[in-house]
Amino acid sequence: MSQQQPSQDDIAESKAIQRETGATFHVATRVLPERARHPTYVLYAFFRIADEIVDDPGDATAAEQREGLERIRAVAKGEREADGPVLAATNRLRQTHDLDPSEIDVFIDAMLSDVSVRRYETYADLESYLRGSSVAVARMLVDVMAPDLPESAQSHARALAEAFQLTNFVRDVREDVDDYDRIYLPLATLEKYGVGERDIRAKEFTPGVAAAVLHELERAEERYRTGVEGIEYLPEDVQFAVLLSAILYAEHHRLIRRRGYDVLTNPPELSWLDRARAVARTTLHWKMTNDPVVTFERASAVPVESTPDSRPSASGGRFGPAVHTVADGLMRWSS
Repeated sequence: MSQQQPSQDDIAESKAIQRETGATFHVATRVLPERARHPTYVLYAFFRIADEIVDDPGDATAAEQREGLERIRAVAKGEREADGPVLAATNRLRQTHDLDPSEIDVFIDAMLSDVSVRRYETYADLESYLRGSSVAVARMLVDVMAPDLPESAQSHARALAEAFQLTNFVRDVREDVDDYDRIYLPLATLEKYGVGERDIRAKEFTPGVAAAVLHELERAEERYRTGVEGIEYLPEDVQFAVLLSAILYAEHHRLIRRRGYDVLTNPPELSWLDRARAVARTTLHWKMTNDPVVTFERASAVPVESTPDSRPSASGGRFGPAVHTVADGLMRWSS
């Protein structure tokens, strides 16, 4: 079996998919070293292709969606001929980086569940989905970024992966229910605050909805804190990029809090200026401390504890003018 690396054309196609569909992660991916950057483009594109089968099925039936997912499972595992550059590159990557085929299976199984599962009663139920939709993704990325990561650090990688996905679930409540009839917020959380499925479908923002969103936001933030604690175990050349991805993604939490936890009226979307300022803050504090935990505490939207005012403002503080100057340059770099 060929051990050929993904071609430049394969990488370019994968990069284009990430740039178009994952602007926030694209910023962080760009600062990875080439050894990890190119495989990350490919894996992201593979994950996105699978996701699109269930999120943008067009006229495809449920059976056809399942068939499509099984096809890309087989291609990624080398059991079927690739029919596109991204899938071909994923198969090559599996060989060159010794990706665990069982993680491909777990990921595809989670996508298969999206074909029919629309609700999660409890967080424990949601955790089973997270194992495939986020943790399997993280494990494959670890295989290309840090193949020698100690077992003791795997729980941190899991936590960070879950944090990203939980942010997605809170941010995308409106889109998920409108476009896919899915509610990823645990129904038990909604019920705790007197919110029903009907309220979500009707996009009725109430104090109960705000409380439920805050509840899930704080759950995600606990996972961010745990996840960031493991960044020190990664190779030095990828630490900043992984930290930056966490800070950038958690920036959605700042927007959500500013809106009083209203994720139903309009989706909270980061602007390029939001991203650029987050990059600037992260860069400044990383250069000052070279410590992922301290940098995250100072630069991210995630409070050290559950109380938002328990730490200095992440808007820049005494470095505010420098942050905005650097941000202007990063706006041009990121476009």
